[in-house]
Amino acid sequence: MLWTGWTPIVHAALMATVGYLALVLLLRTTGPRTMSKMTPLDFVIAVSVGSAFGRMVTAEKISLVQLLWVLVVLVSLQWILAWARSRSDRVRHLLDHPPVVLYEDGQMRDRALRRHRLLEDDVHEAVRGAGKGSLADVHTVLLLREGSLGVIGKDDIGDSSSVTPYVASER
Repeated sequence: MLWTGWTPIVHAALMATVGYLALVLLLRTTGPRTMSKMTPLDFVIAVSVGSAFGRMVTAEKISLVQLLWVLVVLVSLQWILAWARSRSDRVRHLLDHPPVVLYEDGQMRDRALRRHRLLEDDVHEAVRGAGKGSLADVHTVLLLREGSLGVIGKDDIGDSSSVTPYVASER
């Protein structure tokens, strides 16, 4: 069917416009945490919101109130989980994967690399990306909770207080 009239087009345009503006307002009011580097929790919420928004914009039998309600519920769930995560070690442990040491002081952690399906080449690439020419300039490479690799140079390690808890837990 090529043309079914203006009603579905106007409905989709109205849903897309109001839904988009509502989503921007919701994300703006929940703060920058919603739009920071994506943790697995943030990724799930982003996919859920995008999927719900996309389906509801094109569905003819969905009301504007339903669209707004779904967006509010999903963004609220993300906000509530982020709030609970910031106040409870148990929730944080449930939602977050702690950083994983992949390389430390001259030693590649092969078991950690295998467990997280990474290669030594990934570590070398992160080191180059951090502006280091050699692993000899690096103290630690971590797999961070949002999935990127963090490189800490030997000159930057200081007292290693931000790394020590994870080094000890990996041994």
